[in-house]
Amino acid sequence: MKVYKIIAYIYLLFGLFFIYQAYIAYSINENYIINLAFAGMAIFMFIFRLRSFNRQPQNKK
Repeated sequence: MKVYKIIAYIYLLFGLFFIYQAYIAYSINENYIINLAFAGMAIFMFIFRLRSFNRQPQNKK
């Protein structure tokens, strides 16, 4: 189950990357809206993955 937590944090890294790309695009007067949309989607997926991981019952041995 650790793989699912790692994947959630990868989504967070992608969100931060797209925020950085949006900042760079904004500073040189290019279209930055698509990067912000991708960043929002990645951060939403991060939150969704962590919440769904916490809702699953843990296997007890």
